[in-house]
Amino acid sequence: MATALAMPKLGMTMREGRVVSWPQPVGARVEKGAVVLVIESEKAEVEIEAPAAGVLRHVYVPEGETVPSGTLLAAITETADEPFDAEAFRRVHDRPEAPAAAAGPVPPAAVPGGGSVRRTAETPVTPAARALARRLGVEPARVPGTGPGGRVTREDVEAWAARRRALVPVAEGVALEVPTEGAGDPVVLLPGFGTDVSMFARQIPVLAERWHVLGVNPRGVGLSDAPEEARYDVATMAADVAALLDEPAHVVGASLGAAVAIELALVHPERLRSLTLITPFVEADARLLAVVDAWCRVASEASAEAVARLLLPWMFSRAYLADEGRRERTARGLAATAPRVPAPTLARAAAGMRAWSGSRRTDLARLALPTLVIVAGDDLLTPDGEAVAGAIPGARCRAVPRAAHAVALEAPEAVGEAIRTHLEAR
Repeated sequence: MATALAMPKLGMTMREGRVVSWPQPVGARVEKGAVVLVIESEKAEVEIEAPAAGVLRHVYVPEGETVPSGTLLAAITETADEPFDAEAFRRVHDRPEAPAAAAGPVPPAAVPGGGSVRRTAETPVTPAARALARRLGVEPARVPGTGPGGRVTREDVEAWAARRRALVPVAEGVALEVPTEGAGDPVVLLPGFGTDVSMFARQIPVLAERWHVLGVNPRGVGLSDAPEEARYDVATMAADVAALLDEPAHVVGASLGAAVAIELALVHPERLRSLTLITPFVEADARLLAVVDAWCRVASEASAEAVARLLLPWMFSRAYLADEGRRERTARGLAATAPRVPAPTLARAAAGMRAWSGSRRTDLARLALPTLVIVAGDDLLTPDGEAVAGAIPGARCRAVPRAAHAVALEAPEAVGEAIRTHLEAR
């Protein structure tokens, strides 16, 4: 009897993965629970365990190839000599996730109001995709293309339209992308400046085992509407989160997301069960603002790869970046997610950050929620996390040594365990 090993779907945001390595050769004996595959997805490298003991009989996807979740990767048989038809097994077990089919026109209010993906006029669009986009009310230039050379296909338009219909209204003319996973009391994840909920990719599966996890992509991020405003105020982003909540929630925010979480806790304390702040700040210092300004400038003038290279030394520790393979994988992940936060959104969020900076320093003493503050020992951008913890009555501080600002990506297990322990105590 053969057992299938498919590309997993790790968390609410994963749609595809890249095969990094097969530690065992075809024909090797593997035990259940042993590492049989290493994949890369959403900035993270993950070891996949064998679902059954047996022989690694056939590998369908070689190292370096990227495939959708659900794609058959390998087959494990109980013995090396039992009858096995690789192609017949593929026909039965290969189930790659297909783009969701569109079921009708997209309401005009749901079409992005500033765009989450910007493309040049030369971006190729297939005739079938253009015709479908016209019928559904979708602007093809805003759809990420998966065809050769970034070409927008009919399937891309269908998937975009289907995902847009799943957005959650939070204000007049504004709806947000809020992927969810798990069941139980709600846990809301608020990503940092210039990122989307994929920054929590390694924490989401851990939390979803016990809680109902809601990842909030703020205005202009991913598929969320992007109103053409001068700035996205922290108070407005906090109000958007409050509008999503039907019951009190555990709120987890990182960096700018921590600022939104603080604002939400001060204005709507009744909406929160607990508060977790990862690399928080209440006043953006000169270094943070300089990096944000450079980020905005490079995003408006250069490629996603250039943005990724700019961010690496500011977001990750020296020790983390010393591993060349890890450094390159992280750069690819950052470049892949950069288009989800276009330059206009960065500029508006940066303006909102500047306006909020310093406005709540004396208000932290009013917070009366169970609070965990996670700080990174090598954080260059928000080094005052311990001071934030000290200003909040009863707050616990968890320091992660030898990690930098992107601590949720650099030390995912430590961050996930700290959050889980904090929530379980509530």
